[in-house]
Amino acid sequence: MVFGDRKKFQKRDKDKKKKGAKKKFFRKKTCKFCEDKVKAIDYKDAAKLRRFITEKGKILPSRMTGNCAKHQRHTAAAIKRARQIALLPFAGE
Repeated sequence: MVFGDRKKFQKRDKDKKKKGAKKKFFRKKTCKFCEDKVKAIDYKDAAKLRRFITEKGKILPSRMTGNCAKHQRHTAAAIKRARQIALLPFAGE
């Protein structure tokens, strides 16, 4: 028995077996606050904090921003404080 969709299955199998697929090299992002040797992150600096939130208002993870764990915690706390006094939006614009 031969079905009409047999060629489709063979084509998919060939795509899965690609040999020599190159891995992309990603450079490790560095923490902007560590580079500038910032001692404290100011919650009143809304322009700087906007780089660390999405258009919908969510806080970006450190794997996307490159922040170290210490500064990611301080950034998140500063964003939350700025939201409370209406410098940053809770939801997207």
